[in-house]
Amino acid sequence: MKKIILIALSSMSIVFIEAQKHEFLDPPKFNEADLSKTKSALDENAPAEILYKSVHFNIDTNTGNLRKTAFYRVKIYDKDKAEDWLSLEIPLYQNGSNRENLDKIKAFTYNLENGSLVSTKVDKSSKYKSKESKNVSVTKFAFPNVKNGSVIEYQYEVSSPFLYAIPQILIESDTPSLYTEYVLDAPSYISYNVNYTGSLNPKYRIVEEKTLYGMQHKTYRFGYENLKGFKTEKHIKNDMNFRTKISAELHSTNFRELKLHSSSWEQIKEKLYNDDDFGGELKKTKLAKENMPANVSGLKTDLEKANAIFNYVKNTYTWNNDRGIYTEDGIKKLIETKTGNAAEINLFLVMLLREAGLKADPIIISTVNNGLINLISPSVASTNFVIAAIDTKEGFHVYDATSKQSSVDNLPPRDWNEYGILLAKDKAKQMQLVNSTPSFTHLTANAKINEDGSISGSYSDKDTGTFAMFAKESFDENPEKYKKQYKDNFSIDFNNVDSKVLESGDFESTMSFSSDNLIDKVGKKMIINPMLFLNKNSNEFDQTEERKYKIDFYAPFTKVKKVILEIPEGYTVEELPKSKKIVTDDKEIEYSYIAEQKGNKLEITSTTKIASPDYPKEYYPAFKQIWGVASKQENQVISLVKK
Repeated sequence: MKKIILIALSSMSIVFIEAQKHEFLDPPKFNEADLSKTKSALDENAPAEILYKSVHFNIDTNTGNLRKTAFYRVKIYDKDKAEDWLSLEIPLYQNGSNRENLDKIKAFTYNLENGSLVSTKVDKSSKYKSKESKNVSVTKFAFPNVKNGSVIEYQYEVSSPFLYAIPQILIESDTPSLYTEYVLDAPSYISYNVNYTGSLNPKYRIVEEKTLYGMQHKTYRFGYENLKGFKTEKHIKNDMNFRTKISAELHSTNFRELKLHSSSWEQIKEKLYNDDDFGGELKKTKLAKENMPANVSGLKTDLEKANAIFNYVKNTYTWNNDRGIYTEDGIKKLIETKTGNAAEINLFLVMLLREAGLKADPIIISTVNNGLINLISPSVASTNFVIAAIDTKEGFHVYDATSKQSSVDNLPPRDWNEYGILLAKDKAKQMQLVNSTPSFTHLTANAKINEDGSISGSYSDKDTGTFAMFAKESFDENPEKYKKQYKDNFSIDFNNVDSKVLESGDFESTMSFSSDNLIDKVGKKMIINPMLFLNKNSNEFDQTEERKYKIDFYAPFTKVKKVILEIPEGYTVEELPKSKKIVTDDKEIEYSYIAEQKGNKLEITSTTKIASPDYPKEYYPAFKQIWGVASKQENQVISLVKK
């Protein structure tokens, strides 16, 4: 990923001459011809297209607030596939008495009806607010009268007292764009670091000092034309990390004297330890003394003590799904109610570990969905979660007590996002977080072939480690949908599906099944794929264009698929499938397929081993080749011949 800090160009005259060819902040008049367009010239299959997008940030010198002005005009080609554009959500942040306000909102849907332009305004009564968390509320509304061919248009202003971090703006979205612009105008006495992430270069670019709004400003202006929709790739944690986007953070102010606001991780550590909702909670050691598990003192090693304390916190307290690095109601309230946010649970874990004499510290991270931590421009705003760490003779270990399935060094998938910042009392340290704990998937089918060509049996799907937590998250989101996936994915009649977390933290689903369509009967022969419904019927590494980004699996893993097939009496196997093993020279990727006959039963076992959690893009051809071999092996058939 390419990440740089933008600075003003030394050759201002060149930038100025180029800029004369283009006007920023100048929305074109509505063009009725846009209503007649039937497909995007950038991508004929796109369900929508951005005709014009402008996001403008500037400081209101009268109020001192940051003002965001947004203007969007979007063409809808396929309403059913453009759901993201059919409604609008505007988040507003508040902290104590300081809050953001939404002003001057206008929204319309335009249609061509009987050859005439018809506009439908969003009614005020359709707008509503929802409280998303303690600090965030969202104004929402849906666009009325949207049809295939409609154009939607909206503009609004948000006034914010929070000057420190200017919201990140996505330049490269899934939707193609004819024109997108980003503008930041800051008075000369307020300086920002502008963070530019991604690979796209603007066609129009101005970074210079100039007179705006009657006074000297530093302006950053970037204009992009004819942007195709971002094409993601399989096996990526969060493709937002690779898209072009722009954000800005306050560097300094110079009202009466110069004051620096940009921070180092060391400065951030000091601020957090002095904050009542972080360091202030860690100082409440009496709570740790009063709630120390009784069995800890008798344990011998630091790791044994740490694991005992971790299991106590994990099993006693329940996460309320609120993220963040600050406590909300405090650790005392957590102890009383047994429920709290991530900071309350994991800071309490740190307190207990320290009270037990262990060298324990918090690590602040950015979860996968939140994007990568900005290492170039340290900011607490780029983090949103806290976990715990210990440094022992046995080594360095990490914990997250918000997940009932987690264990030492076995964090929930959301936590594995490359880096974290260890906040020890004496120093802040950048840590690389690599998930080296293997996960296992065991898929086992035990079946009987009946004389009439039908098959019946039992099936189990068991996951460990990171994959077990993935499965539990999916199950919790929608249990019925999770169970239904087996029938949808395999087109098999599954019954009595039972999904649950085992005492070990593994997640297992068991079920019975039957099928009449897995066998072809030809005369005295039964022809069947002995892998049944577990065969690889496609190569998920099927990308034809060159791979752009690294390949990410979250964890090293071993996946074992085993089928035990009972042959009906009076039948023999004409020929066993051929076994196969393939492995890369560095032993990173391995696949094997073994077919054996034991009496009247066939045992087919395929095993895929991946030794690392992620790989550089150069490994893609190896994955493509091995997955191709696996697909070929697992689609072999056998003939059962009646004696």
